[in-house]
Amino acid sequence: MLTSPRNPKVTAAGRLKKRAYRDDDRRFLVEGAQAVLEGLREPGCIEALFTDDDLAPAAIEARTAGVETHLVSRDVMEALTSTVTPQGLVGVAPYRDVGLEDLPADGCIPLLHEIRDPGNAGTILRSADAAGAAGVVFSDLSVDVYNPKTVRASAGSIFHLPVVRGVGSSDAVTGLRARGFRVLALTADGDVDLYRTDLADPIAFVFGNEARGLPDEIVELADVTVRVPQTGRAESLNLAAAATVCLFEWQRRRFRSVGALDSIIAAAAHDIRSPLTAMKGFGYALEKRWDSMTEEQRAVMLQGIVHDADRMDTIVRQLIDAARVVGGNLEVFAEQVEVADLVLTVAEAQRRDPDHPPIEWVGRDAVVFVDPARLRTTLLSFIEALVWWGHDGPISVGASADDGKLHLWASRDGTEMSTIEAEALFTPRRPGEGAGSKIGLFVSRGVAEAQGGRTWGEVDGGRLTFHVELPTGP
Repeated sequence: MLTSPRNPKVTAAGRLKKRAYRDDDRRFLVEGAQAVLEGLREPGCIEALFTDDDLAPAAIEARTAGVETHLVSRDVMEALTSTVTPQGLVGVAPYRDVGLEDLPADGCIPLLHEIRDPGNAGTILRSADAAGAAGVVFSDLSVDVYNPKTVRASAGSIFHLPVVRGVGSSDAVTGLRARGFRVLALTADGDVDLYRTDLADPIAFVFGNEARGLPDEIVELADVTVRVPQTGRAESLNLAAAATVCLFEWQRRRFRSVGALDSIIAAAAHDIRSPLTAMKGFGYALEKRWDSMTEEQRAVMLQGIVHDADRMDTIVRQLIDAARVVGGNLEVFAEQVEVADLVLTVAEAQRRDPDHPPIEWVGRDAVVFVDPARLRTTLLSFIEALVWWGHDGPISVGASADDGKLHLWASRDGTEMSTIEAEALFTPRRPGEGAGSKIGLFVSRGVAEAQGGRTWGEVDGGRLTFHVELPTGP
């Protein structure tokens, strides 16, 4: 055990609390269990570890990885750390910063201009990591990314994404724009609302000093100034909070528009093709064989056309709602609805298909204030999924309304799915990935969540059930 703060290994590590010594050695301190563990999971990121508990998980993991590990006294630990209550773990790590030219040429990059508070800087670094940013740029007048408090606030995120340090803000903006990045400067009175701004990749957000914001010369270099809209009475958001809002709005937009929308369009095209093909077949047969058909045969084909037209109408409605959910602009039009009547209307329409399983209403009388068109579309999605994935008996539909919430469910026996597989049906699926609608349940979930509700699937004893819970008006 090392018990003296004057031990050469201890003094060599302790001097890294000062920037000049860090730059000389190109090493920095990593305090706390979370940050140390994250560093240990990246080979070569932790060169040495000091601990006051030889059996701590990080100490065991360090020794297993062959990292030089020292058991130290409490006095030594206090000499190495910058906190009032040390967590008992301090690692030594080599510098990790890269050049501006080494950053990815796509994605989102926050640029920190004269950010002086290490807690804010570390939190932005952590938020950038969580949102999937391409990297973070610390300007030359910002707090050092390797400051122990910044590293601690990052909670290990410093090991997860590229970081640039020591570049002038003007040079950074110029360099990023030369590589195709649109530069968005965050200001309190920005020209455009964050939520109405194009956040398509590649973009860079510029965040200014906690007290003074961004100087005119940096604002003038940006493509646009952006503000985070506020409806409450707070004067402004904390810098780290505002940066986090921006980063996660970019992430939300990117996830929904790039991933989900691409899958939805492909899935909708697949879903539309089947009823469209059937309608064309019925129409062709009626045109060519009308005189040779019986009245019953004609009626069956005409019923099939009406059924498939209804199916097409449902898919188009789902696709429109999917686009609105992805774009974050779904509007709800609520009115008084008798749920039993709505279910019986849907059941009657499904009888046009002679092969469709019967639909039974098993719920209580419920009169609620919801969007009837969206509730009908959700019910149709549930029913269609049960036709594909439940194989025995009728489809049962029930509902109850209590405490300002409508709970509607539909179920059927004979499934071989698990609850996990039932839940997976709520994600958009591309053509070829299993049977059934590829977007119906996804849209039902998005519409429910947009109204403050939720959906879920479950399997119990071979019975598959889909649920939706929605808040109801007066």
